[in-house]
Amino acid sequence: MLRRNLLTLSAGLLAAPALLTSRPARASGSLAAAANEPVDVELALAVDVSRSVDAEEQELQFRGYAAAFRDRRLVDGISRGAIGAIAVSFFTWSDWNVQELLVPWMRIDGAASAEAFASALDAAPRRTHLYTSISAAIDYAATLFGQGYEGTRQVVDISGDGVNNSGRPLAEARAAALDKGIVLNGLAVLDRTPPPSQFAALNPPLDEYYRDQVIGGPGAFLMVAEGFDAFENAVRRKIIREIALNPPPGPLVERAFA
Repeated sequence: MLRRNLLTLSAGLLAAPALLTSRPARASGSLAAAANEPVDVELALAVDVSRSVDAEEQELQFRGYAAAFRDRRLVDGISRGAIGAIAVSFFTWSDWNVQELLVPWMRIDGAASAEAFASALDAAPRRTHLYTSISAAIDYAATLFGQGYEGTRQVVDISGDGVNNSGRPLAEARAAALDKGIVLNGLAVLDRTPPPSQFAALNPPLDEYYRDQVIGGPGAFLMVAEGFDAFENAVRRKIIREIALNPPPGPLVERAFA
């Protein structure tokens, strides 16, 4: 934590994995702190693979993240950080007990490591499950931080196309993560085939739901993809903003189109 505080001060001055049903083991005490490598941001990418996301839409998500890390603008953004490196992990989520870590933490500090991360996404398995537990995704993401890296910020990037319908109340998981200093950003995907109006009336519009009940923490924001075809553009813009060094205040909600 001391290193993290020092890194925050420095930044200010510079202006095929198995299904995971248990939490990763943590090192303890000063040994864990000594082992963690400093990075500008620890970014956990959490991707919805519930049944509302069909195979084509899931592929658009995976390809969108891979394309973002192959984009020179993103690599340039990483290089402008105080350290010039970020740590990124990627997991999928669905039911309360379904979170699958597809790409463990990787250090991204240039085009080669960014390509390695993108290639890992290309090779990752595609699987679909049933329900939508944003709360469990947040709880799981919170256990991933501090595993080999220590960033000045810890950010969870949650993408999805539905509301929480499994696991504990979303408000509880959100509050627990915010108490740990974790920033929750959202990427809400507005489905091109929305549910019938009688079902849609049961929940608020997805962008409002993510804005009011999912995102939180210093500088948190929501990116709205207007359909899965807009996902790649949304991901690229979102991650560039998340890794920016002392970014100027931006809108709470941004929208991306295909």
